[in-house]
Amino acid sequence: MTKTAMTLELLKKSVRDIPDFPKKGIIFKDITPLLQNHETFSFIIDALSEELSKLKLDLIIGIESRGFIFSPVLAYQLKAGFAPVRKQGKLPWRTHQVNYSLEYGEAVLEIHQDALSSGMRVAVVDDLLATGGTAEAACRLVEKLGGKVEVIACVIELGFLKGRDRLSSYNVFSMLNY
Repeated sequence: MTKTAMTLELLKKSVRDIPDFPKKGIIFKDITPLLQNHETFSFIIDALSEELSKLKLDLIIGIESRGFIFSPVLAYQLKAGFAPVRKQGKLPWRTHQVNYSLEYGEAVLEIHQDALSSGMRVAVVDDLLATGGTAEAACRLVEKLGGKVEVIACVIELGFLKGRDRLSSYNVFSMLNY
């Protein structure tokens, strides 16, 4: 087994399962143990940065809220800008909105109207890909502003929920698959 494969197995074992959160029947994948350890956090940032560096990105979009953990660090390393995509009512200036469905309800995401310029090459980053609804909504916001989504990148993918199928027109990268 390679060092990378061993490290990915260590990461996978370090993710904590929280049953019935945020509601009954959901098993939440808690990444907090990965963030608390300098080595695992550094490995995640380095691996994501290496993958994204192939794409000559202009902007890293972070999806609220755990996407914010990784996105600014990646933007710094890749010499790209950072812009947040947030839940409705959280951004202080004029926004574009999109309604979307997620695995346990409905929601609205927003982006500032001036978050990116037409033609910008963008990575959409989050901690987890489940059904793909949130990532798809973020991509729609990027495209509404004229950006090109080069990749959707996440740390964890819940493959059994088939979110990748919903995002078949995008390049999707994930580090860990459950």
